[in-house]
Formats: sequence, structure tokens, C-alpha cells
Amino acid sequence: MNKINNKPTLLIVEDDIGLQSQLRWHFDAYHVVLANDRQSAIAAIRKEEPAVVVQDLGLPPDDEGVEEGFATVRETLALAPNTKIIVVTGHHERENALRAVDLGAYDFYEKPVNTEALDLIVNRAFHIYNLEEQNRRLQSQSHSNLNGLIASDPAMLRICQTIEKIAPTNITSLLLGESGTGKEVLAKAIHHSSPRNEHRFIAINCAAVPEALMESELFGHERGAFTGANKTTPGKVETAHNGTLFLDEIGDMPLPLQAKLLRFLQEREIERVGGRETIAVDVRVVCATNKDLETMVADGDFREDLYYRISEMVINIPPLRVRNGDKILLARHLLQQFNEQQNRGIAGFNSEATAAIESYNWPGNIREMENKIRRAVIMCEGKKISAADLCLESAKDLSINLRKVRYEAEQQAINKALYITAGNISAAAKLLGITRPTLYDLVKKYEIQIPDSPMRTVSTADL
Repeated sequence: MNKINNKPTLLIVEDDIGLQSQLRWHFDAYHVVLANDRQSAIAAIRKEEPAVVVQDLGLPPDDEGVEEGFATVRETLALAPNTKIIVVTGHHERENALRAVDLGAYDFYEKPVNTEALDLIVNRAFHIYNLEEQNRRLQSQSHSNLNGLIASDPAMLRICQTIEKIAPTNITSLLLGESGTGKEVLAKAIHHSSPRNEHRFIAINCAAVPEALMESELFGHERGAFTGANKTTPGKVETAHNGTLFLDEIGDMPLPLQAKLLRFLQEREIERVGGRETIAVDVRVVCATNKDLETMVADGDFREDLYYRISEMVINIPPLRVRNGDKILLARHLLQQFNEQQNRGIAGFNSEATAAIESYNWPGNIREMENKIRRAVIMCEGKKISAADLCLESAKDLSINLRKVRYEAEQQAINKALYITAGNISAAAKLLGITRPTLYDLVKKYEIQIPDSPMRTVSTADL
């Protein structure tokens, strides 16, 4: 928020000179900037960066008949999405005011102007703006200090601390987690936090390379080693010399090649395909997979000695659905990123979208979230992204109703007690810690069918 002499900046957009003077005199606690049309208002937005704008919605249309008031609201929010706009309308123009709010205006006020009432709205707007700014700062502070990592979940923050400890070492690390949880991001964080960060980070997806080409891809080949080998080509391992080699989806590496990889990890030497000379390589190795390697070892699908070699440090990455607070944090980060990429000015997510993001399970994890938010940024027609823009259902069940929860819990408890006691009312009441008359009342209230008892049969019709 721009300040002059410690006064927050307030922009007043009004074409009535008399009202301009009145408002300027009244809001002397602020640095007041005046504008009388859209062009001067947008220029002031760019130069002064006001936190709050008081704008007359009834600005006269331009030569082409464009509604200047609404156009000014749209352009202001495109340039400064967090700015609070208070639109001032004529009497009985409530529909226009609501239309402006729908475009993203913060609030509205009807003429004639009562400065004391407008005072309250303006003060509240500055207060809300300051709270949102503080919230954004706190969120940025809760991020990990590691490059590329956005996290506030305690489990993820512990992982970040682990990475900071192991990064300066040469320990071979194994990252385990579902597809899309950010294993490569963590691998890059290890590299960038290590003394090797000035050298290359080389990644290879073991599941994407055909088995016949995997050895050549990893260790390189000499000229003439096979048909089409017209020149000597270094492999990924050799290319990563002095840097970091990331073996993604290592669980898909063919068994015959696992033995050669194990030899490299033990000796730190390689031989190119078709070559006889050993080449020493100094490289940090980070592996990742979404498979259960211990089960694969037991089934004979993965070498036990290789597993122990690559798992000197194992890091289990939790899926997005269990990362408390990270869903909306990541969503806002991705929105900011895609806003810049697509040159959009979307202010954020509406309450419906926020609830949908928090309630959705995200089976595709962060990769799925990236796809949905990128598409939403492109398709969104409003100021904020909705659940429909994200192709997510509204999370209506997030508004917890205590009466409903109590109702369902009582039903379940009574049914359970009645089945445990085979429909014996006295025993069920004792189990529930209530009297028989109270249990009868509850059975009738919830229309519960009492199961047959060896002693007697009772239904709600008998009550």
C-alpha cells in the first residue's frame, strides 16, 4: 500500500468539482488523490497504487458510448486486484451498484453523500485491505525456505528440514510418494541446496525409456556400438559429473540393468556401451518411485542389494489430500504463477471455489491441481475463479450443521446398542447410559425399527 507522509493513499474518482473538494477536505487523514474520468483514474492507479478507491459509478460515457464507471472498475481491478473499490451511485440505482460489486467492487454507497457513513465504509475497507496484506505476508513466511517448495503442513515442513540437513552431504536419497506429489521438485531442492548447485541437475525417467535403450541412455555408447551409433555419446550419468543425477520411477528399471546400476553406485565408475575403458564419475544420486520397493524386493522384482544402496535416506512424501493447509496455499501460488503466464488479473478464488479446493481429494495430487488451475485461469470470465471454473463440485457439506451431526450420531448409537443387545430395550438403555422411557422416546423420534429379541418383539407401532 502506497503511503505519503505515513498517510495511506485514497483515490477519489468524481467528476463533480464541488463534491471533489468536499471529500478531499473531509478525508484529511489520508493522502487524497483526485481523478475526474477513467483515463486520469487509471493513471493514478498506476502511479499512486492506492489501497482504497471511492468512485462515482455515474461517470459520463465517452465519445463511443462506453460506460465509463463500469469500465473504470474493470480496468482498476485488472491492474490492482487487491484494491478495494467503493462505488458511489445515484439514488434508486441499486442494480448498477450490485452489478459493480459483481465485477469485483468491494462495497457501494448511494447519494446523497453522508460523509460520516462513507467514513465508516472507507475505514473498514482500509482495515480489510491491511488484514489481507498481513495474511499474504504470513502465508509467504510459512513457505519453506527451499527453492520451489510451497508448504505449511507440519509433515512437509519436517521433510524440508530433512532436505536442508542432507543436502550438503553425498548421501543417496530415495523419495517415495504417489504420482504428482512433487518428487522431482524435492530432488531439485536437494540439488540447489547442495555444494553441487553450480553444476548440472540431470533427470531420467526410467519408465519412459525403452528397455533396449536404457543402458545407452544411462551410461552412453561408443561409436559403432550398435546400428545407428554414428558417434560416441556420453550418457546421463557422465553428463551429471560433479552435479546431481535424478533417477525417477526407479521401480520400473529392468532387472538386468539394476545390476549395472548397483556396480556404478558402489564403484562410481562406468563403461559406455561398446567401450572397454572405465570412466570415473563424481555424482550425487537421488532416486524416486511411486511403487512399494520392499514388496517388489520380496516378490523378486527389485534387487535387494540395490534397494539398500539407494535407500540410505528414505523420504516419504504425503499425498496432497492429507497435507493440512497446503491445498489452498498451493492453489494461490499456482494462480499467481498462471496469472503471470497468461497475462490475466484474476484476484483469487471465491468462497465456493476455496471450499471445493479444500474438500476435493486431489487423486492426481499437485499435477492435477496445476492442470485445473491453468485451465480455470484461461476460462474464467469473472474477477475470481469459481468452483465451476475449476470443474469441481461445490462443497456444500463443508458448512457443518451441529444439529444434523448430533441427529446422525444418536441414530447410529441407538441402532448399534439395539443390535448388540438383540433388541432388549432395558439392556440397550443401560448400554447407552439413559433410562428406558428416554430410549423409547428416541426410538419413536427417529422411527427406528427394533430388531427381534429372543424375549419379545417390539416395533415403533407398539410405542
